[in-house]
Amino acid sequence: MARSSTPSETPVSIVGAGIGGTWQALLFAKAGHPVTVYERSGRDLTQSTSVHAGGMLAPWCEQEAAEPIITRLGARSLSLWREHVPDTVFNGSLVIAHPRDRTDFERFARMTAHHERIHDNRIGELEPALGGRFREALFFAEEGHVEPRRVLPSLHEQLTAHGVAIRFDSTCEPRDLDGLVIDCRGLAAREDVATEAAGNLRGVKGETIIVETNEISLSRPVRLMHPRWPLYVVPRADNRIMIGATSLESEDNGMSVRSALELLSMAYAVHPAFAEARIVEFDSGLRPAYPDNLPRITIEGSQIAVNGLYRHGFLIAPALAEMTLAYVARGAIDNEVIRCN
Repeated sequence: MARSSTPSETPVSIVGAGIGGTWQALLFAKAGHPVTVYERSGRDLTQSTSVHAGGMLAPWCEQEAAEPIITRLGARSLSLWREHVPDTVFNGSLVIAHPRDRTDFERFARMTAHHERIHDNRIGELEPALGGRFREALFFAEEGHVEPRRVLPSLHEQLTAHGVAIRFDSTCEPRDLDGLVIDCRGLAAREDVATEAAGNLRGVKGETIIVETNEISLSRPVRLMHPRWPLYVVPRADNRIMIGATSLESEDNGMSVRSALELLSMAYAVHPAFAEARIVEFDSGLRPAYPDNLPRITIEGSQIAVNGLYRHGFLIAPALAEMTLAYVARGAIDNEVIRCN
């Protein structure tokens, strides 16, 4: 892409208003670019994977299963969340296990960093609802979380305040747009057969249940170690809690009875009071992933594709946007992420 002598004046079109596209728009707009965002969904983003996400900002917890690049991008993103969204909650993450799953707990501890071992009294101080239920936990004090369905509208308000035009209910192909275009369509980009990278995308299902309860209050995401179904519970506003599990290699965008039973059973293992919680929603979404489960910024002239965020969208989107901006502004290339065709 030919960069002008005044790159901050270059108009930018972004396709996709999910978390990836939103962060691209935010950083480009703050750098002075005129930005337009095109989103096929309405303001509720019903067709966006982002509204189905857990919203955990946990780079060190992810070390257990992800490549080092995810930790690097995630750690950088924490600083960007703090800078651009100052009210982001950073109460840390808590990892727990029952005695029978001690082996999985110790394995998780060995494969992750930036945590401290805490015991029953300290657990009760951090999360009174879990006091006396677990003898030991790992506390990742620097991590945070957001509620996707609340933070996305807030970020869109920021975009509007910076002069960004967001065109909801607008389906368009990136190649039909002029100038600098950033494609953040996720799985929808797979239909673009002209792009080899898009053809390599697959959908990976994430399943969640949202419950409402007055008996359990949490201040941070809690992960329960289990050999078959590692579980996370994430606090939401209005006495609600999201219950989720790891990714499933399936493009069936629904939840089976078995999955629902497993999730609810594991939640009960965290605290029996979940048995009396009211189920608000069963949910599932397909995350876009490349074969290696790593993100890519693919550059073809004035067309830039940011995709393959897998289950790390909210964690790494800010750092990916920073990389894209650095490339446009000064030609900086991160060899682990950026591909130039």
